[in-house]
Amino acid sequence: MNRLFLAPVALLVLACGAAEATPVAPPPPPPVATTPPVAAAPVPVKAPEPTAEEKKKADDARQLKEDRAKWEEDHKLELARWNAELHAEAKALADKSFPNLKAALTAAMAGHHRKPGAAERDKSRHPLETLEFFGLKPTMTVIDVGPGEGWYTELLAPVLAKGGKYIGTSADPNGPADARGTFYGQRFKSFLEKAPELYGKVQTMVVDGKAPKLAADGTVDMVLIMRGVHGMKGGGTYGAWLSEIHRALKPGGVLGIEEHRALEGANPDESAKKGYMPEKWVIEQTEAAGFKLEKKSELNANKNDTKDYPEGVWTLPPTLRLKEQDRAKYVAIGESDRMTLKFVKVKPATDKADKPAPAKAPAKPAAKK
Repeated sequence: MNRLFLAPVALLVLACGAAEATPVAPPPPPPVATTPPVAAAPVPVKAPEPTAEEKKKADDARQLKEDRAKWEEDHKLELARWNAELHAEAKALADKSFPNLKAALTAAMAGHHRKPGAAERDKSRHPLETLEFFGLKPTMTVIDVGPGEGWYTELLAPVLAKGGKYIGTSADPNGPADARGTFYGQRFKSFLEKAPELYGKVQTMVVDGKAPKLAADGTVDMVLIMRGVHGMKGGGTYGAWLSEIHRALKPGGVLGIEEHRALEGANPDESAKKGYMPEKWVIEQTEAAGFKLEKKSELNANKNDTKDYPEGVWTLPPTLRLKEQDRAKYVAIGESDRMTLKFVKVKPATDKADKPAPAKAPAKPAAKK
């Protein structure tokens, strides 16, 4: 009986032992953390090189900013210079009558109203001799094309104040702020406003340099273009200016031109970029517009001017664009070599000025006899 009881128990024990011996699978390993791949840094795209036109535009904007800043500083000093005594002297000069041009110009040249340094340039610009050469009279109506900073205005305004009329052309001072012409217009306006007793009679004629319109037909005695032809040529407007000047001048009226003279045979399109013009070209173009060269003078010539400078004529005094670089050298050369030409209005203007000559038609065969 004991054996029968023990057998099932033994089998049960063996079964339990077998169940306990079954191995348990190990738990799965924890997931391995993975780092997402780092995206490669984008290769920077190189900005395209600015074009020649873009470079020039940037350079022009920079130069305009510098010029404006310098003028604003100079103008503050100039306004401070104009005390009550100077205003009184200027009024006396404008109110005085003179017997002739020489007396009037001599008094104007000696006036303290002239900006510091202006009188020092008389030895280079010869204002008395130049205006006498053109035949200026104190009773004339005169248009000064592009008066610039007013160097000649300081002389012409008092000379013409009593019996004549001085008209200075100007760009619109209210034009676009980034336009150089606007700056020039503002500069001339401020120049006149500082001394109303001297410049109050000056007439400012705002013109579009690309399509100039001057005075009424035949009402002007003299027009002066002082060192401005190269700019007109550069803008392709010399012909338009000549046509308008011809219309405004009286019969026999005078066009006086002082211009930086290029080397003989120079290409006017290229030399104009440097501020110089070939004398032969100026004469031919002006005569084609209905003027006659009455005479020319070498009083503003300068044989030391080699006309081959890195910044063109602006390398020389008074601009000295290279600043301190070779300054003594350029000061020693002096102001530019200039032509001085007196033209007279003699006939109706043509449309030939500053335009290429049309091709000639082939000659017709002669009729048989």
